[in-house]
Amino acid sequence: QVQLEVSGGGLVQAGGSLRLSCSASGRALSDWALGWFRQFPGKEREFVATISRRTGEAFYADAVKNRFIISREKDTSYLQMNRLQVDDTAVYICGATNAHVSKIKEGYHYWGQGTRVTVSA
Repeated sequence: QVQLEVSGGGLVQAGGSLRLSCSASGRALSDWALGWFRQFPGKEREFVATISRRTGEAFYADAVKNRFIISREKDTSYLQMNRLQVDDTAVYICGATNAHVSKIKEGYHYWGQGTRVTVSA
């Protein structure tokens, strides 16, 4: 079992930055690939970024590439979000999978609660 706790959302102006954290408890975080997804109202959860288990390879959705950075340190994953845009407004959720890495939500076994990110114009 892995429990994930997400924090760091909030309100920011376009062009600003936020850092989200996903803290894990239970099994060692190094056993899991971690991913960040986001959900817009009435839409499916969509992939944002993922970092592989053990090797730390990072992959990003095209919409956030070169703006967002995913990292992991001990039992916490971070999503540094830079140059935020109004279209980034969503609920952000982190997940854990025992696959090497996964960009699809069906590949994840555990989810944290969401944190809302609102970007104002």
